[in-house]
Amino acid sequence: MALAAQGFAEPRPAGRVDRRHASRVLDRVTLLQIDSINVLARSHEIALFSRLGPYPRTLLARLVEADRALFEYWAHEASFVPVGLQPSLRWRMDRARGEAWGPMVRIERERPGYVATVLAEVSERGPIAASELAANGRSGGATSSGPWWDWTDGKTALEFLFWSGQVTASGRGRNFERRYDLPERVLPADVLALPTPDAHEAQRTLLVRGARSLGVGTAGDLADYFRMGLRETRARLAELVENGALSVVTVGGWREPAFLHPSARQPRRVHARALLSPFDSLIWSRPRTERLFGMRVRLEVYTPRARRVHGYYVLPFLLGDALVGRVDLKADRRASALLVAGAHAEPPHDPATVAGPLGQELRAMASWLGLARVELGARGDLIAALARNAG
Repeated sequence: MALAAQGFAEPRPAGRVDRRHASRVLDRVTLLQIDSINVLARSHEIALFSRLGPYPRTLLARLVEADRALFEYWAHEASFVPVGLQPSLRWRMDRARGEAWGPMVRIERERPGYVATVLAEVSERGPIAASELAANGRSGGATSSGPWWDWTDGKTALEFLFWSGQVTASGRGRNFERRYDLPERVLPADVLALPTPDAHEAQRTLLVRGARSLGVGTAGDLADYFRMGLRETRARLAELVENGALSVVTVGGWREPAFLHPSARQPRRVHARALLSPFDSLIWSRPRTERLFGMRVRLEVYTPRARRVHGYYVLPFLLGDALVGRVDLKADRRASALLVAGAHAEPPHDPATVAGPLGQELRAMASWLGLARVELGARGDLIAALARNAG
């Protein structure tokens, strides 16, 4: 049921993939998580490939920047979301002063005049990237720090304005840098004119959409889809059960009760074959992934090399209705090769059984990325089987 809800129970398009196919995927998953890691391809691009196979890589940008069918916001992390859901996220924008990350809240509180100056510059010069701001100074107390961030005050102010809905993303520029502009210059006028639902109504809308995308899930699963607080989620779920929008069910092996969307279906079989981004909505909830598939998925990008178990950027491999392996991939664009640094079968699956379908998917991915060949590394029990299959 989870695989069907996420679009994996349907065959991939046989011919050219177009915006209609991508729109159907978005209708299934509701949102695509954005991530800046580009060692292989952007996560949101991989999510479409997982369900559609090779497709024009300009397709998603067209939906976002030309058609304005999607907009960017903090939904499940930074995400592309159907623009029609923008009114249902305004309650989160209204709570920015209390719920945005600490540096954003501090800079708005400690330098309100500066934030207003940045907003005025976006109004005058937008669309604009943080690196292009004239008012782009630093202040030790307002600059984010962390293992991969070094935000200027300008970037921090823009992100507060973005979280609070005073600016939005008009697209991405060089090095995938977000470009900011006023909502009225980016989002469709008819969407902006829609009335703002109260917070409880909006939360119910998001939970129903999340439930449809999951098929069946616990309160924690549903809260995670749009990153809502568990207490508020439980209150809204009780209301949704009372009005018949969702049903309470039990799932064998799950400790907590689950909630079933009325459109959820249980296909007889699933014939999926897909490499999954670690940020794919099927597996982004690690506890749920372990409950469904028995696989413990961990992102090792930020783990020191010596402590990595499976590799740097590892994609689980879905075959049928099971996660049967993990593949550490990199696109070597200079050498025109898809590098398979490591490949491991997931017990109890036999590497010899996994290698054939995995090899097909690797070749399809290489072709989609415009790479001439697949190059095998040395790590993992699947490598030898892949080599034999290729031979």
